[in-house]
This record gives sequence, C-alpha cells and structure tokens, in this order.
Amino acid sequence: MSVTIEIPSYLQTFVNNLETVEVEGDTIGACLHELAVKFPSVEEKLFTREHKLHSYIGIYINGEDAYPDELTKPVKGNDRILILYIIGGG
Repeated sequence: MSVTIEIPSYLQTFVNNLETVEVEGDTIGACLHELAVKFPSVEEKLFTREHKLHSYIGIYINGEDAYPDELTKPVKGNDRILILYIIGGG
C-alpha cells in the first residue's frame, strides 16, 4: 500500500529536494525505514544509533499526533505521514 511522507523544508536537501515521497509499509516505522533506504542520509536525521526516533522528532499521520506509538502505529493506503522537528523553549 502506498503511503505519502510529507518532507519538511529542513529535510528536503536529504531527499533530493522532494516535498513528498511515496513509500510502502504497514506501519509508520516501516515507511520511515523505506524512506531511509531510498535516501540513506536522512536516516541519521530521524533515528538514533539504537534505531529509535530522536526525541525532537514528531510524527503525525493524517494530521493527528502519532505519539507515543509512532513507529508501531499501523498505516493504510493513501495515509499521509508528516515529519516535524519539535522545538522547545520557554
């Protein structure tokens, strides 16, 4: 099933300046893994050495926050995944 990953502008240089990338997968984690296979330089921007999402990465599916099960949350055809950097401060 085809899922669209929306790439934010600060990551587009790592995916040949694409705004969206079509991937296959049945979970968000599988989709992000395929993105990293297609574009290896994006992997270190998303994942730690332990293959967990960096704490400053937010994942949304169809406009809804996927936390806390970002990598195991199921997806279906035509879903849209958005990757965001979470900015904190006070």
